[in-house]
Amino acid sequence: MLSIPDLIKKKRDGGALSDEEIHTFIQNVTNKTIQECQIGAMLMAIWQKGMVETEIETLTREMMSSGEVMSWPKEWAGQMVDKHSTGGVGDKVSLVLAPALAACGCKVPMISGRALAHTGGTLDKLESIPGFNIHQSAAQILEILRSVGCCIVGQTEMLVPADRVLYALRDATSTVDSLPLITGSIISKKGAESLSALVLDVKFGRAALYKDLESAKELAQSLVTVGNGLGMRTGAVLSSMDGTIGRCVGNSLEVIESLETLKGRGPEDLMELVTTLGGVLLHMTGLVPDLSEGKRQISEAVIGGAALSRFRAMMEAQGVANETARSLCSAHTDYYSILRKSEHQMEVKAPADGVVVDVDGLVLAEVLHQLGAGRSKAGDPVNHSVGAELLVSLGQRVKKGVSWLQLHYEDPAPTPDQIDRLQNALTLRTHEDTQTQQTQTLVKELLLPQ
Repeated sequence: MLSIPDLIKKKRDGGALSDEEIHTFIQNVTNKTIQECQIGAMLMAIWQKGMVETEIETLTREMMSSGEVMSWPKEWAGQMVDKHSTGGVGDKVSLVLAPALAACGCKVPMISGRALAHTGGTLDKLESIPGFNIHQSAAQILEILRSVGCCIVGQTEMLVPADRVLYALRDATSTVDSLPLITGSIISKKGAESLSALVLDVKFGRAALYKDLESAKELAQSLVTVGNGLGMRTGAVLSSMDGTIGRCVGNSLEVIESLETLKGRGPEDLMELVTTLGGVLLHMTGLVPDLSEGKRQISEAVIGGAALSRFRAMMEAQGVANETARSLCSAHTDYYSILRKSEHQMEVKAPADGVVVDVDGLVLAEVLHQLGAGRSKAGDPVNHSVGAELLVSLGQRVKKGVSWLQLHYEDPAPTPDQIDRLQNALTLRTHEDTQTQQTQTLVKELLLPQ
């Protein structure tokens, strides 16, 4: 019989674990027949010594098989798609992309997460809509996909239970940033969805887990390789995460910006991510001949209103009252008659004349997190009304004293230090001699299956 201390020692000393040894470890994690300190020791050994490609694929497959694996009607073969983002500031892509993909003929069983640290969570955003229920059974998910084509739900208790244990202990043992463990966590959950195709939005930059393109590309390659190894057509988009995606950060504000995007009034950078990620999925499933046609069809679904209709149907299918869903999707909505508005707003002023060359998204996210928009540990409440709205764009010329940011907050008010941090998040170029960047292109590189 394989001994857990022996497995830990083998990995600690740099050995490659066999399929049987990885199976034993994950089975013990799932059955809770292993001590937490032993799991922590194995996680640290993996963090220190890494894993070869075959180990990572076996780890991911064993995690995926530790619980329920979804099954779909045969006639949906080739249509099941999803996307995963490694986390960003103002990342409301899923809210626009899922209904756009459904409008283009895909089935999207999107299992999403909650906010943790400075990164926002799709589920928290959707729960700022009164009545939206992210808890759906497998039978309910099947019915929503049949009638609407997309749903956005939380992870069920039976889906990848091994990951739930490992994920919590990775945070406690400072092993979150292990490439094998990140790959196993992300791809096992998507594999359990029994997808035809998966696209990953792997972010790099100041407000991302990976700060530079090369390290993000290494993660993307691992995710793509293992995803394809498990039988999912898997591709990745490498995108920059220094500022914010769109103009709004914070749960209710991001829902408003998503709805405005679905009404054809969305910011260019958000639309760039939505059309690229969606285009990659349509191309990988064979629904379109190439990426450019995929991007065109996603764009048409958003701008033409088909995606908005799917979003409304999804809201109603997941518990939102018909009248509420109809009001949110009407052409001219008083959003704050439905969504919670913060008690206070404050405008932050430009300190000098100049041209906007940078807004530090990480600083915005960290201050908003402190004001209640995020959570420090799983289970903490979030305040859906706390957020910020950018009033300027990159390349825009501003005058001293003009408002560049609107802060939405509740009691207690932001401290002088927090206001200073927000003020310093804005970088202006005050001299005239160099050209300014007028648009922000977020997508930097694609990694597609051969």
